[in-house]
Amino acid sequence: MRITGGTLKNRQVQCPKGIIRPAMDRMRESLFAILGDLEGKSFLDLFTGSGMCGLEAYSRGAYPVVLVEKDKDKFPILLKNAALADKKLECKCMPVELYLQRSKHIFDIIYLDPPFPYQFHYDLLHTIAEKPILAAGGLALIHRPKEKELPDQILSLTRVDQRAYGRSIVDFYKKSM
Repeated sequence: MRITGGTLKNRQVQCPKGIIRPAMDRMRESLFAILGDLEGKSFLDLFTGSGMCGLEAYSRGAYPVVLVEKDKDKFPILLKNAALADKKLECKCMPVELYLQRSKHIFDIIYLDPPFPYQFHYDLLHTIAEKPILAAGGLALIHRPKEKELPDQILSLTRVDQRAYGRSIVDFYKKSM
């Protein structure tokens, strides 16, 4: 896997062993083209796996960047990949749901890429909407299978865009001001 843009463009990222579904290069390039300039934006990458999307955001100017992965077997590779950045990226080995409940940070962009069998997409977005973790005007992007439907509105989050990539969908939710 490689970083597709920014200061770390074309740097190789290791993929941890086990079940992982890294975001496709084409999809990542498209998402980050939509997001545009990330200079000065904070970025939270949930279900990060290898850390690829968080590294992509960092490469394109986002900082601080936090990477959350609960799988202890994947975590050493995540730490190794995070070391590609010349600034410290915060890596947390814990369940995403717990991180969302406990975090004191407020992020401009939250990217969620749960495993496709995961059943709690709505609950994650509901937690993000009710907790002070996403800045007003901030974006929550969630990658999901086409078959898993989500509503246009979840409390203070409104779907403002949706992109299809094969059987994958990425929904863009904006938090109201």
